[in-house]
Amino acid sequence: MNGWRWGFLLLVYASLILKTGAVEHGRTQPTERISGSAGDVLEDDPVGRLKVFVYELPSKYNKKILQKDPRCLNHMFAAEIYMHRFLLSSPVRTLNPEEADWFYTPVYTTCDLTPNGLPLPFKSPRMMRSAIQLISSNWPYWNRTEGADHFFVVPHDFGACFHYQEEKAIERGILPLLQRATLVQTFGQRNHVCLNEGSITIPPYAPPQKMQTHLIPEKTPRSIFVYFRGLFYDVGNDPEGGYYARGARAAVWENFKDNPLFDISTEHPTTYYEDMQRAVFCLCPLGWAPWSPRLVEAVIFGCIPVIIADDIVLPFADAIPWEEIGVFLDEKDVPNLDTILTSIPLDVILRKQRLLANPSMKQAMLFPQPAQPGDAFHQVLNGLARKLPHEKSIYLKPGEKILNWTAGPVGDLKPW
Repeated sequence: MNGWRWGFLLLVYASLILKTGAVEHGRTQPTERISGSAGDVLEDDPVGRLKVFVYELPSKYNKKILQKDPRCLNHMFAAEIYMHRFLLSSPVRTLNPEEADWFYTPVYTTCDLTPNGLPLPFKSPRMMRSAIQLISSNWPYWNRTEGADHFFVVPHDFGACFHYQEEKAIERGILPLLQRATLVQTFGQRNHVCLNEGSITIPPYAPPQKMQTHLIPEKTPRSIFVYFRGLFYDVGNDPEGGYYARGARAAVWENFKDNPLFDISTEHPTTYYEDMQRAVFCLCPLGWAPWSPRLVEAVIFGCIPVIIADDIVLPFADAIPWEEIGVFLDEKDVPNLDTILTSIPLDVILRKQRLLANPSMKQAMLFPQPAQPGDAFHQVLNGLARKLPHEKSIYLKPGEKILNWTAGPVGDLKPW
């Protein structure tokens, strides 16, 4: 890039930092509430709007799995565990299944971890199938709708397709027995076989206490223009970078590794969280799924998320106004990222920062213990409440069957 162009960008950058710093320096960062229906939805209280019956399953489906590997409490898919704990003591829980609007089956499908802490989903289909066989044999409620009034938390890479490689996940498809159920999952991409219509997309689990300990004064100026820390290539499986994050990360590195506006690296410093709070923009090259914790971290720390992902469905999209708080970039436009970000008007940037400073925005992205009003637990319940009342058509006629219990890969049919 020509020298005059660099000089121009640096002048824009310096002006932006000074102005945003002036806004934040010396007083608490101003906030702005989302106006209209989005703000109202974000602040909904689900209590009194729905009742949930929690199936009591043998501990081999949940508690014993966690006892075997407590690391499951801290990985990005831990929402399945914390959602179970939350519902057990939630005021929306009912012990009378006859009055329930929704039925929940607590199965920990992402708690089979490798030595490196990565979840393996290979046993998950048999495990889930076994749990559904159990509830359909011991209670009458599954059989009334074949799961249409049931919800399951399936937070792995491709949800209920139960595989971490997209090609294999597409080939498998959603577990046939879950086709009528509502799926609560971190995966979200439009027109994808692993996303059922009506699914609720949630953020990945990020430890709230860990982030709380890294908060810096709100008046600290944002002295970094664009920030990102993470892998750009999956060296073991995709060294060319064409598949990993759909090539978005590789494109960021190749185009901007020497750009002074960009603070990007594979190194993960001890000041990672503090650095995000000093940045104006945080890159979120999500590729095909919004489960990256960076999306959560950006919102929590008020760093405008730059979402690089085509056809993405973001967490609680009917409640969180992502278009207003973030910047969306088509994957093909990554080479123009510097021009796009430096051309955003300052007043637009300042408004995004005010919206991100709203506590309700941050609360909706977290699964705190104990739960707090407006948090991610409550947003899941709000999403379920907005689906009520159930249509009469979900209830099957006597003798009517829709689901095929023998469909799917032969290996899934083996006992668990």
